[in-house]
Amino acid sequence: MTWRKGDIIELAIEKMAYGGRGLGHLDGLVVFVQGGVPGDRISARIFKKKRDYAEAGMVELLSPSPERVAAPCPYFGYCGGCQWQHVAYEMQLSYKREHVLEALDHIGGLKQVMVHPVVPSEKTFAYRNKMEFTFSDRRWYLPDQLGMRNQEGDFALGLHVPGAFQKVIDTEACLLQHETGNQLLDLVRTYARDSGIPVYGLKTHQGFWRYLTLRHSVAWDAWMVNIVTSEERQDGVQPLADLMTGRFERVATVVNNINSRGASIAVGERETVLFGDGYIHDKIGPFDFRISANSFFQTNSRSAQRLYETVVHYADLQGSETVLDLYSGTGTIPLFLADKVRSVTGIEISQSAISDAAMNARENRIENCRFICGDIREKLGEITAAPDLLIIDPPRVGMHKDVLTQAMSLSPKKVVYISCNPATLARDLAVMTAAYDLLEIQPVDMFPHTYHIESVARLALRRR
Repeated sequence: MTWRKGDIIELAIEKMAYGGRGLGHLDGLVVFVQGGVPGDRISARIFKKKRDYAEAGMVELLSPSPERVAAPCPYFGYCGGCQWQHVAYEMQLSYKREHVLEALDHIGGLKQVMVHPVVPSEKTFAYRNKMEFTFSDRRWYLPDQLGMRNQEGDFALGLHVPGAFQKVIDTEACLLQHETGNQLLDLVRTYARDSGIPVYGLKTHQGFWRYLTLRHSVAWDAWMVNIVTSEERQDGVQPLADLMTGRFERVATVVNNINSRGASIAVGERETVLFGDGYIHDKIGPFDFRISANSFFQTNSRSAQRLYETVVHYADLQGSETVLDLYSGTGTIPLFLADKVRSVTGIEISQSAISDAAMNARENRIENCRFICGDIREKLGEITAAPDLLIIDPPRVGMHKDVLTQAMSLSPKKVVYISCNPATLARDLAVMTAAYDLLEIQPVDMFPHTYHIESVARLALRRR
């Protein structure tokens, strides 16, 4: 039968596709359904039809999967923050492992790889130490809120509808952050809405209030509040800072980032400290990190420790090694390796990250790490001695092919590759296994209720 856009179909969901959607087959056609869980039987309406696949939206859940649970968040299914709150957590871990295995097989052509069970997150809710919320003059209403449109107006402070940057849900609370964060969110919403100062329009680029970023130090239970505005206006932000610090004793610092550019990013061109030192401290394992408003820091502190402990375990260090860390960021991995090796060299293109890395090393009294700022394609050419261990922790797009070629030409005895994207991990490992044995992979769950998964791969130079 030929299926068309708009048709309503009945479908059994067979598996979970990478990206978080359920997958089923209908007369040989692959159908993706957002919100489908393996084991579900559903009716769905096709909204996109291509030659060999279709995308459909669920109309009715005819028979629920035993893997399905009730999602506790009222915004689930509308907000882009979570895709899998309706899936039992143990099954989320299973799907994530399957995604790694499938990518290795289908993209990398790598079969029978030892992929261990996923290391679970210690907490599945309230695990994020950073949340970013957007102000908007175009509130997006949930279906059961449409009657409130005239009373509530268009003010919103919250999270985006997926794929639509201009649609912002007025989010009262997010279950992924600590409850104090939700109380701060509510206070800022009330103050900004009642201030008489307009919120920023994502289409008009007019208005004052732009973003609210909340950071939480898990180790010290301290909070940083970053209010991002389109201009500097002390009479608007200082009373809000005073209100927060007077009401919440755990708020250690409040800063105001000013972003007058049209780009939709919660990073300012300049920053004013309204209260405190302008930074907080947090720990991963035994190491202390100073975190400013725009610093990078892993958003799940406890799972980050598990990730870095896996890196140390896979490195199998004897104490005399030289280590080269590509995409070294703020120096977290070098710090974890420093007391077990002779020296670590990190290369990173971001000057602010390099500055943070050097500062983190100083604050933790580590002296055998050095950090080089620059494009890895250029700076790798300056490395003349082959390291004993190569650490690779690239962005989601993986390694540039020229960087991969240069890195492999160094022929380090051991490689540990950390990835946040199974597809690019598989692609890069396929190249590396021409000279290296892929010994094992350990996935670590940093982001419960999403399809995202971190993986640590261990490779050894093949004996000739």
